[in-house]
Amino acid sequence: MFRHTSRLSRVLVPIAAAALALATAACGSSSDSSSGSSTSASASAAGSKLVVIITPSPDNVFFKAEQDAAAAKAKELGYETLVISHDDDPTKQSQAFDTAISRKAAAIILDNAGADVTVTAVQKAKDAGIPSFLIDREINQTGVAVAQIVSNNAQGASLGGQEFAKQMNNTGEYAELTGKETDTNAGVRSKGYHDILDQIPAMKMVAQQTANWDQAEALAKTQTILQAHPNLKGIIAGNDTMALGAQAALDAAGKKGVVVTGFDGSPDVVNSITSDKIKATVLQPASQIAEMAVTQADEFIKSGKASQPEKQSVDCVLVTTDNAAKVTDFAVTG
Repeated sequence: MFRHTSRLSRVLVPIAAAALALATAACGSSSDSSSGSSTSASASAAGSKLVVIITPSPDNVFFKAEQDAAAAKAKELGYETLVISHDDDPTKQSQAFDTAISRKAAAIILDNAGADVTVTAVQKAKDAGIPSFLIDREINQTGVAVAQIVSNNAQGASLGGQEFAKQMNNTGEYAELTGKETDTNAGVRSKGYHDILDQIPAMKMVAQQTANWDQAEALAKTQTILQAHPNLKGIIAGNDTMALGAQAALDAAGKKGVVVTGFDGSPDVVNSITSDKIKATVLQPASQIAEMAVTQADEFIKSGKASQPEKQSVDCVLVTTDNAAKVTDFAVTG
């Protein structure tokens, strides 16, 4: 992009760029993932064989499954990988994109930090010639990312709403814990639940609060809800992490018989279902979607063309006591 007019500038500019890339990588990751998950930490490893994987924190097993599946698939296809966690912080996400751009990545696999704030980062990568392949969460614009591959959240929420109503025998007071308002999935899931539940006259929602996908926040919010509504019969959560927080609050209060359902298919909730605590969850095929994104990135890198439409959805699977024993790593086996 720049024309260097002296031997000194030709030497100094690459050194400065490499230093900036290393500094940005350190800022862009909340843990050791940005260095520990890369097959090479040197700038010489960058270029057409580097795939950068950016997701929320792997402390959530769902995002860890995404990271692991995407990295394994990329390495299988002959790429080096750099995994960075943005912790749902748009600033960290922007720094991660800067790292990908400075490292001249071949492609970015992204589970984003906000449907609106992410558009600029993806556009910046596109302008730098780096295609982005989104997983799990969409952004509020098309034509910027090459692909947006998500679970069919509307279909999954319909399954979850139906099972929640069934577990409650279509009657009683219930509360809803919703996800981050900036995440399109939160709204889609809530609407999907209510498309079912609002049609059942004997079911009454007495509380609806966001717990921001967070277990500790869900526990605290559930404790408050229980104090205000002692006759609560059920809690439907927008993800498994919040479902676990709700169940923990119920256990602490000695409340038995309150129906809790989630959404994700996480191992902890699957174990809770087999232990007859949480009643159901909706499994998202996290690993499958991550692998699809990497495969499509590989095809795009080689051909310069998208092999699939930008918007893609993969159906979810209801998990109950009937099939929980067959669920492993966000997939139903057997």
